[in-house]
Amino acid sequence: MDARFWEAVEREDLEALAETLDLAPERRETLGSVEPVLPVLAEWRRRKRESSVLDSWRYTVTWQPAGASRAGANPLPSQWLVVVPGGERAAEGTVGELVERLRGRAGVERVVTVDFDVTREDRAVLAGRLREALAGEPLSGGVLSLLPLAEAAPRDADGPQDSTVPDGVRASVLLMQALADAGVEAPLWTVTQGAVVVPGSGDAGPVPEQAAVWGLGRVFALDHPDRWGGLIDLPAPSTHGAESAWDGLFAGLADDEDEDQFAVRADGLHVRRMVRKPLDAAGAAGAAGAAGGERREVGFSGTTLITGGTGALGAHLARRLAATGAEHLLLVSRRGRGAPGADELEAELTGLGAQVTIAACDITDRDALAKLLADVPEGAPVRAVVHAAGAEPPTAPIEDTDFVGLEEVAGAKIAGAVHLDALLADRPLEAFVLFSSGAGVWGDGGHYGYAAANAYLDAFAERRRGRGLVATSIAWGAWAGGGMVHEAEGDRLRRYGVPTMDPEVAVGAVQQALAYDETFLVVADVIWERFAATYTATRRRRLFDEIPEVRLLAARAARAGTEGNGAGHDADAVPGGESRPFARQLAGVGRAERERMVLQLVRTQVAAVLGHDGTGAIGPNHAFRDLGFDSLTAVELRNRLKEATGLGLPATLVFDHPTPAALGKRLLSGLAPETEPTTGQDLAPLDDLEAAVAVLDPADDVSRTRIAHRLQALLWRLTDGQADQSAGVGEADGELLEAVSDDEMFDLIDKELGLG
Repeated sequence: MDARFWEAVEREDLEALAETLDLAPERRETLGSVEPVLPVLAEWRRRKRESSVLDSWRYTVTWQPAGASRAGANPLPSQWLVVVPGGERAAEGTVGELVERLRGRAGVERVVTVDFDVTREDRAVLAGRLREALAGEPLSGGVLSLLPLAEAAPRDADGPQDSTVPDGVRASVLLMQALADAGVEAPLWTVTQGAVVVPGSGDAGPVPEQAAVWGLGRVFALDHPDRWGGLIDLPAPSTHGAESAWDGLFAGLADDEDEDQFAVRADGLHVRRMVRKPLDAAGAAGAAGAAGGERREVGFSGTTLITGGTGALGAHLARRLAATGAEHLLLVSRRGRGAPGADELEAELTGLGAQVTIAACDITDRDALAKLLADVPEGAPVRAVVHAAGAEPPTAPIEDTDFVGLEEVAGAKIAGAVHLDALLADRPLEAFVLFSSGAGVWGDGGHYGYAAANAYLDAFAERRRGRGLVATSIAWGAWAGGGMVHEAEGDRLRRYGVPTMDPEVAVGAVQQALAYDETFLVVADVIWERFAATYTATRRRRLFDEIPEVRLLAARAARAGTEGNGAGHDADAVPGGESRPFARQLAGVGRAERERMVLQLVRTQVAAVLGHDGTGAIGPNHAFRDLGFDSLTAVELRNRLKEATGLGLPATLVFDHPTPAALGKRLLSGLAPETEPTTGQDLAPLDDLEAAVAVLDPADDVSRTRIAHRLQALLWRLTDGQADQSAGVGEADGELLEAVSDDEMFDLIDKELGLG
């Protein structure tokens, strides 16, 4: 009934409306008086549906006390390798005090320091120092990076900028690479100062350069769960010297409850959580209260500047703003009118009632951007900014991450925001919106620079807000229609539980965030049952613990474990009643053929996960990491193989067996374990002989008799203890028998038994 009613309203179909309301014929004429109201009702209905969907997509990040269990009772690892800033930024102040306090901590026996000056030294130098410091001895404790502390204050936007990439990010990338080069596998902990804001702690505002290190670390945590410790943020220098702050730091380093993102503040240790933030009646009141006022109207009068304005995201937003009364839209991109579809977009927006200017400008060039702003008509000054520009992020393992790619991503994201802020600092803006990404909130495998740049933007908005200026950062999930991710990347994210969002609905989140003057917001469509399982597959991660759906999944898992159904993570047994068709295929073939079949299964599934058309590029001994696997693709491969084989397989399968060949052997051991005792020889020839006998013609008595005599002689040799004469049937013979025909095989047996 409701659906039919609203369909009739939206079509402005009075006849259908009368039928739906079951009006008598004599009363249908009265509907004519409500016809002018139908468009208003239809728009109200559209907004309610949009708001309902957006409520399910809205999240934010908060901090909560770590709890009494982190009181510092856990012992620290006894050995630490501490990497400190070198050169002019040599260990002093916070860095020096931290090292000395670590040396004096109970249970700590060895602290080795290595200095590194990112402004003058490179990866090879650092790797060499790491090797020298460890002197060939494995590190049984942890690695503690204090490199970001060399840049614990925000950069001066007007000062010289040799690189857009923050030094703390550069130093951290080089350390991650050098640790791999030096073969150090101990967990890496990174310490920052002022990277995050903990509500109620008196924090002035985050340092974006420090926050960028957190974005980088979240990706490393996904790609290298076995080499990851965590992130710990120290308070401002005025408070970090308190004894309680040091206790909090060391409690975080000693944590045994799978936390990996800590903030140390005067009131204790805090842990990071993402939570839902619906904008229902209560949520709207809370949002308005947090912003210090009632819902406000942003009319987009004057000029609204949109960077990346001719791209997918910018164009979607421009359409919504034009349709809701924006006066003048200044769409900026590198190509300007030369961008595909620019003319058509201008015509569409003009038709919606907006004035439109499309301009080419490199926003990483401050002088060029200043000239663009100077050309804006005085009668329509810039009143709102939406920074939606960004470069497509390259995907690469940390070992192959280069600074050219980092600069491209950081330039588009960071430099644009910094220049716009500096050039418009004295303007009375209604809105200053930054488009960031969920990659900066929870990480995304292989996207180191992208995650760092987006974490920078989120912190930059908070910093700007702390200066008393308007600022809103929205960390987006995946947009449909070419926004944020390309089609192949969208398919990958959808498999992991982050489906693409309808752009027509997603842009409504911008208007919501501005109406309630929100500083930070995550907007993402997440299928939690799928995403949470994938995200936590290689190690427990606590970021989403307060999401209701995740809590429900955890409760179900706990109940299943209590009932005895939760122990299948690493068992080869198949759940009750489940079939094993692939195992049955292996039953009638020899060992060599089984190995080939299992290897082909692995290669086929690897190709499917990576999106390859065939298995040609998947060599048996190619390392999965070299093929482009990250923690999420590793879990997808595990799930595919689990479904294909019926085996219970661990989430760390790909990390434990790093090539298709090694993984194939692991699967074969579960699918067709060798149950017969052996002397270490390859018994595949006997499998082949058995198969050859099985296909003999039952009427061929001559052949059957000859074979029976030969086998009886062989049996005599085995039972009479003449193992020395039969020991020659080994690997070389096995390889030969795989290649010969049945007749050749029988002749070979003749010769072996002396019956030829």
